[in-house]
Amino acid sequence: MASLFGLVRRNWLIYNPPQAPKSTAPLRFGILGAADIGPNALIVPARSHPDVVVQIVAARDSERAKAYAQKHGIPEVAKSYQDILDSPNIDCVYIPLPNGLHYEWAHRALKAGKHVLLEKPSVDNAEEAATLFRNPLLDGPKAPVLLEATHYLFHPSWALFMSYVAPADVVSARAELWCPMWLFAADNIRFRYELGGGALMDLGVYTASALIHVFGATAEECEECITQAGSYDSKCDRLFKARYRFPGGGRGEMEGDLKAPLHRLSPDIHVVHRPVVVFSEEAGKEVPGGQEVVRTRKIKFTNFAQPAFFHSIQVDDEFAIRKVGDISGHIKRWTKSKTVKAYTFKEAGIDQEGESHWPTYRYQLEQFVNRVRDREARQWVSGDDSTNTMKMIDMAYTAANLPLRPTSNYTS
Repeated sequence: MASLFGLVRRNWLIYNPPQAPKSTAPLRFGILGAADIGPNALIVPARSHPDVVVQIVAARDSERAKAYAQKHGIPEVAKSYQDILDSPNIDCVYIPLPNGLHYEWAHRALKAGKHVLLEKPSVDNAEEAATLFRNPLLDGPKAPVLLEATHYLFHPSWALFMSYVAPADVVSARAELWCPMWLFAADNIRFRYELGGGALMDLGVYTASALIHVFGATAEECEECITQAGSYDSKCDRLFKARYRFPGGGRGEMEGDLKAPLHRLSPDIHVVHRPVVVFSEEAGKEVPGGQEVVRTRKIKFTNFAQPAFFHSIQVDDEFAIRKVGDISGHIKRWTKSKTVKAYTFKEAGIDQEGESHWPTYRYQLEQFVNRVRDREARQWVSGDDSTNTMKMIDMAYTAANLPLRPTSNYTS
């Protein structure tokens, strides 16, 4: 009963966090676009951060911007995106525009000296990513901060999960992510090629970045990618299933569907390690001379994409005692299993600030502010990370015989 109460309380506080007293000079954010993701990604998390105020919003439709501001308690409405960038009172911008507009408006924001929290995917393709994240404006001690909002990587559960993963020993991994069939209309921006749509662009950013971290490397090749088009645009994938080859011969698979059946709801990661020799103390067995203990580890991370609501990390270790170096047989075999979880860094064994009701976006905001304030960011998504993710997406589109999402015509 206590665990059920904790689950209900934590999930209630995710959407209704305590209001933090604001500092005397908080960072003031502007939002480019009245996007549905805005409340979860920034507006609600900002309420509990003492150094963040969401000050202003702009949208192509001024009436939509006004209604959005009124609904979410945003004090100001700008006439245009550029007006936000030109405002000396705004320190940071959050860009949740359609994917095809990310490149242009991230460049414009950096040029205006604003720190940028950029919704994922960062851009439309790897070429754009390389150009954006190598922008000379990002160099120097007073350079603006640019972060792709790959929020799940900032949650304590990801750190705990990775503490059980040994990338050099991973032989296979699978990442899967689903959206229920009723969530997005057929003409949603996610199904419009000219706006950078596609399941790989939306769900694939999660699964590709997860595989990169699990293997500790970017894939060498996408060996196969099967897609199914949405009904609105044949160049936009509604679902995908891709298989990659990683350095060292590891195989990674990822699968996603923007209109998944109801039995496919949990976004999970499955990891299999090769057998490795471990100390007998880990196995909890006395081992005679001339023998050794070998461990084969499998991990399942349930709900990796939104772990604040609920998650579990199941670790299954199979142990075997064998003669030293004898890979052909074993003397004894047994298994150990455990399920772990972490809603705070303390629960993950890490000395770092956080509350159990903080969603992934709140943990992300904490590190973004730390970087802007020239403090250490304990978790981060680098420009190389974002570029490598887009390389994975491009590989998949090429393997599926689909065009890469179009490169922006914007020139700074």
